[in-house]
Amino acid sequence: MRTLAFLLLSSLKWGKLATTGGTMLLSLGVYAMIWGWRYAAGFIVLLLVHEMGHYMAARQCGLDVGAPTFIPFVGAWIELKDQPHDAEVEAYVALAGPLIGSIGAVAVYLAGRQLDSDLLLAIAYAGMFLNLINLLPVSPLDGGRITAIISPRIWLIGAPALLALLIWRPSPALILIAIISIPQLMRAWRYDPQAPENIAYYGVATQTKLEYGAAYLGLAAFLGIMTYELHEMLGHVHRQV
Repeated sequence: MRTLAFLLLSSLKWGKLATTGGTMLLSLGVYAMIWGWRYAAGFIVLLLVHEMGHYMAARQCGLDVGAPTFIPFVGAWIELKDQPHDAEVEAYVALAGPLIGSIGAVAVYLAGRQLDSDLLLAIAYAGMFLNLINLLPVSPLDGGRITAIISPRIWLIGAPALLALLIWRPSPALILIAIISIPQLMRAWRYDPQAPENIAYYGVATQTKLEYGAAYLGLAAFLGIMTYELHEMLGHVHRQV
């Protein structure tokens, strides 16, 4: 019986790895047909770094979490099998993704500058742009889950930004996010800060709210500046060609 249980547990672990590895390879194949395998591989690695930030933070908070899953043109995500206990835990797990993802993108950027590689700079740009978009203050994006520690009503401010982005650069991922965000926006509209369940979940100390708010604004500002600079840098290269 012990041997059978061990084999079952091992197969489940290998199943999780197969899901992550298989969906990564699928995404790599699809992206490679459009942008080439080197750019596709770099982009997927940065996606993985972003998701592993969420994964490690969730495990650190004692939450049961699944391995990352990838879908072409949609992105990647991890499955939280245990829901956060309060808004601070949710914000912590949410912030870890774009924070670790941005560190990964900066590493690629520095390598691109050191090696004078337009390819690495393009990958870094994609990674920073991805993390910046994820910081839009609307649920289910990371930015919405971070800013909810202040108030879910902030999602109502992020909704017009998401709509503008969808009009400017439509994509399957943004369309899916917009659809998923509709019930979340309705929830934000009806949000009652005095309701007992909201006090229990969102009743976080003011100091904690200020700390997460500052971290959110600082990271968003940094990514905004870096994304703009890289866009101009790569645009200048293309104009020279």
